[in-house]
Amino acid sequence: MAVKIEGTCDPKFKRVRDVFAGHFERGLEVGASVALTIDGKPVVDLWAGHADEARTRPWTRDTLVNVYSTTKGFGAVCAHRLVDKGLLDLDAPVARYWPEFAQAGKDKIPVRMVLNHQAGLPAIKKALPFEAVFQWDTMCAALAAQEPWWVPGTKHGYHALTYSWLVGELVRRASGKSPGTYFRDEIAAPLGLDAHVGLDPKNDARTATIVPAPPTPPGEKLGEGGVEYLMQDPESMAAKAISNPPLSVVDPKLISSRAWRAAELFAVNGHATAWSLARLYGALARGGELDGYRVLERASIPRCYTVQSEGPDAVLGAVTRFAVGFALSTPNVPLGPNPHSFGHPGAGGSIGFADPVANLGFGYTMNKMGASALVDARAMSLYGAVFESL
Repeated sequence: MAVKIEGTCDPKFKRVRDVFAGHFERGLEVGASVALTIDGKPVVDLWAGHADEARTRPWTRDTLVNVYSTTKGFGAVCAHRLVDKGLLDLDAPVARYWPEFAQAGKDKIPVRMVLNHQAGLPAIKKALPFEAVFQWDTMCAALAAQEPWWVPGTKHGYHALTYSWLVGELVRRASGKSPGTYFRDEIAAPLGLDAHVGLDPKNDARTATIVPAPPTPPGEKLGEGGVEYLMQDPESMAAKAISNPPLSVVDPKLISSRAWRAAELFAVNGHATAWSLARLYGALARGGELDGYRVLERASIPRCYTVQSEGPDAVLGAVTRFAVGFALSTPNVPLGPNPHSFGHPGAGGSIGFADPVANLGFGYTMNKMGASALVDARAMSLYGAVFESL
C-alpha cells in the first residue's frame, strides 16, 4: 500500500515531493519529514510514515525525533550568540571561562578550537562508567583532566560526544544557564521552534523511536564515519570517541530512555522537527533575523561558514571541513552548489543547513537509521531536488 504524503509543497518544488515519496516506495523510510524555507517563508513542509517500527503511530508534522549530531548546530548557534553578546571570545583561552580546563597542558587552547574540532579532545582515555554520560560534573572533570591526543591546532578530528561538554560547559559558564535552557530561552522559544536539548516528559508521547540500521553484510566495505567503522579497534582513539562512557548511541532502548531524553547534550541528543530545523537555518540564511527576532548579527554570519579546519579527519577517517561549530560542504558531500552553506548532519540521516546564497533553510528528520555518521544519501537526494528546482 502506498504511503500517504502529507503537508504542503509549493508547486515549484514538486520534485522534492516526488523524491520524498520515492524513498517510502523503495522502503528507505519508516517515518520522516522534510522542510524548506526561502527567505524565511515555508515552501516545503512534508511528512509521512510512522513514528515506530511496528507502524502503529502515524508520523505527524509535530513528531519529534532524536537528531543526533544535527544537535551540534544548536550548540554552535548558542556559542555564536554569546560571542555577539560579548560573553564569549573565540580567541580567549577556554580556561578563562573554565579554569579547571587548564590542566594537562590545555591552558592556552582557545575557545574556537573546541568548536572546530582541533582541540585534540575527541575522547577520554580513562575508563568511565556508563552512568557518567548523565553526570555533567563527572564528564567535565574528566575532560578537564584529559591530555590532548594531539598538539591542539595541528590537526582536527571529530569530537563526536565530547562536544556535548566542551561546548556545553562554555555556554553554561558564559551564560549562567544550562545548555538546554540557554538554547530554549535564546533560540528556540523566540523563534517558535519545536526543538529541544533536554526533552520534557510531556513530549515523550509524540517522540519517534529509532529504527537501527542493519549491520554491514560480511565482506562489504564499512562506510567511513559509521559506528562499525569507528569500532574496528575498540582500544583506538576513534572507538573511545563514541564508546567511553560505554554506551551504544544507536541502541533504541537507550535513545528512548527518559534519562537520555532529559540530558542536555549538544553533541547528540537534541530532539526536533524538520520544520524547526528549516526555520532555524532559514533565519541564519537571511542574515540572522526572522519575524523581528535577531538570532545573530548579520556581520556574524560569515563566521558560520569560514573554514577553520579541513582535510583528513583524525577520528572519522574521511575528509571533513568545519567552521566555528558548523559542518561545511566537502568535495564528495556538498551541501548544494553554493560555497557558503553551513549546518550539521546527524548520524543515521537527519540534517539541517543554511544556504545564504540561495537564502534557504533546509531540514530533514527520520527514524530509520542509515549507516553513516556523514550526510545520508536520502538527505542528499532531497536537497539535490531542492537545488534542481530553484
